[in-house]
Amino acid sequence: MDLFTLALIGLIGGVITGISPCILPVLPVIFFSGGVQSARRPTVRSGRTSAPALSPLGVAGLAQPSFSTAAAGPRAGAAAAVAVDDRAVPVDGPTEPDGSPRARGWRVSETWRPYLVIAGLVTSFTLFTLLGSFVLTLLNLPQDLLRWSGIVVLALLGVGLLVPRFEALLERPFARLAPRGNKNANRSGFLLGLGLGAVYVPCAGPVLAAITVAGATGEIGVGTVVLTVTFALGAALPLLVFALAGRRVAERVRAFRTHERKIRATGGVLMVALALALAFNLTDAIQRALPGYTEALQERVAANETVRRELDLGGLVTDENAQLSQCTDGAVELEDCGPAPELRGIDTWLNTQDGAPVTLADLRGQVVLIDFWAYSCINCQRSVPHVTAWDEAYRDAGLTVIGVHTPEYAFERETRNVVDGARRLGIEYPVAQDNAYATWTAYRNRYWPAHYLIDADGVVRHVSQGEGGYETTEGLIRELLRDADPDVQLPEPTDVVDTTPQDAEITPETFLSVGKRFNFGGDDYREGAATYTLPDDQAPDTFAFGGEWTTDYQAATAGADARLRLTFTARDVYIVLGGEGTVTATVRDEGGRVVERSTVDVSGAPTLYPLLDGDDVVTGTVDVEVGQGLAAYSFTFG
Repeated sequence: MDLFTLALIGLIGGVITGISPCILPVLPVIFFSGGVQSARRPTVRSGRTSAPALSPLGVAGLAQPSFSTAAAGPRAGAAAAVAVDDRAVPVDGPTEPDGSPRARGWRVSETWRPYLVIAGLVTSFTLFTLLGSFVLTLLNLPQDLLRWSGIVVLALLGVGLLVPRFEALLERPFARLAPRGNKNANRSGFLLGLGLGAVYVPCAGPVLAAITVAGATGEIGVGTVVLTVTFALGAALPLLVFALAGRRVAERVRAFRTHERKIRATGGVLMVALALALAFNLTDAIQRALPGYTEALQERVAANETVRRELDLGGLVTDENAQLSQCTDGAVELEDCGPAPELRGIDTWLNTQDGAPVTLADLRGQVVLIDFWAYSCINCQRSVPHVTAWDEAYRDAGLTVIGVHTPEYAFERETRNVVDGARRLGIEYPVAQDNAYATWTAYRNRYWPAHYLIDADGVVRHVSQGEGGYETTEGLIRELLRDADPDVQLPEPTDVVDTTPQDAEITPETFLSVGKRFNFGGDDYREGAATYTLPDDQAPDTFAFGGEWTTDYQAATAGADARLRLTFTARDVYIVLGGEGTVTATVRDEGGRVVERSTVDVSGAPTLYPLLDGDDVVTGTVDVEVGQGLAAYSFTFG
């Protein structure tokens, strides 16, 4: 393990997360409470106000009263004023006998506040991510306790900005955190960072997936700590820049210098609003409404071979999942593959009462089938009818089916798309949205679809990855149900046609994006915008571009005169498309004879569209004219 490489991976992954839509809901709080409150102020001397102190940027600041409870002179509490920009600005606090404000009644520069906020965020995110789940499980406490604690902290700090004397009470426990020589510095900055770190939910990505699994399983080594700390630092850097920008604005804009109380109140309102939004999950809706402009960067990181090797994506071995290697893929008899890893890192639960989570611990005594799937995956679409049939046939006999939806594409992260996909496939059993790949990684899974059969004692007894073998899997389900209850009355086996392609020569799934393409048959595949020419002679089982295309790590987007050519061997051919427009497909056999011509109207979320629906496996070519603006993701085959 190369610690320097891990640190670099963590830092890059963190920076991408720090500029992602997931961070936007906290930016107003960072701007006002982490930045504006740290603006440089003029110092106050007995009987006069000195020249304004200069920030590192060379701009003047504003005076801010402290809320010290020190003894005052004869006119303690009387109104006083200081000159700011040649104006008399009234202030509150202890005064000298001549009516001027006392020096000890004023705070000096709060230079450290943005850094304290970020330090608190990095500290709490690191500790909570690595140790939170493990400690809460050890103490038998709710897994969302830390999140709710963070929300309470944010609410209290917001109230503190609105009620200054309450803020002074909050600051006292953190007095020792103030830098030496600046005992009046605002200590609530660190507390604010701690609260933000507890509620901070980064956008999913490969680095976070590795960190999440390590923290949830308690497998924390030096490499994991390095990865987590650098990830947190990377995510915090954009926030620090934003906080410092807030400070500079406050120092330069006159309104901030003359209306500080209103600015503080605004920061308090925003902080309380964020706490309420987090409590009612309103931030999720905001994040979903924003474009996923960092998804391509996340995909690029995930596709990097060095990242995959260092993080061992899909293959992280822990004490919890080490025995899964004892299972033989598609074995015809039950095996002992060790305790089933718990479901974790789930964003959203579907088809449960009020979205309540499901845990394997609560299902002890029942037979459980976990099905890893993605709604636009053609292999999953052929597999799901068997799973839904088993759910319907054996639910009353003690079988619980859980679908773990782990996205293959960015658009599959959208809950509304998963809901629609589940509805179209007739899925009524609980579905866990595993956008962070946490459960996927905990099971060391690598394929869509994949089935993990768990007995009534919570032990994995059978693993089947990919399509097929449904008769065997159903037979083992029936065996485990009888083991759990010898008196159980089982219905007749289900009768669902197995549509798994049987020809070994069928063209493999073909991706068009930068990170996943491997069988490009044109002259030169280029990332970004380019103009292509279809080749005169194209190799079997490849695709090629014609016209203008823009490629990224998710898809290829059609420009002017965009065409696709695919050489294939299959019975059925499908294409995953997204956007609004029309495609025209012409299918030819080996001799060049047209066997099918179709026009497809594309609309809505990206999904699968058929280009060829045949009776027998054929070898041929598909030429597709793609409407401008449509995104093409992949070809799949049957």
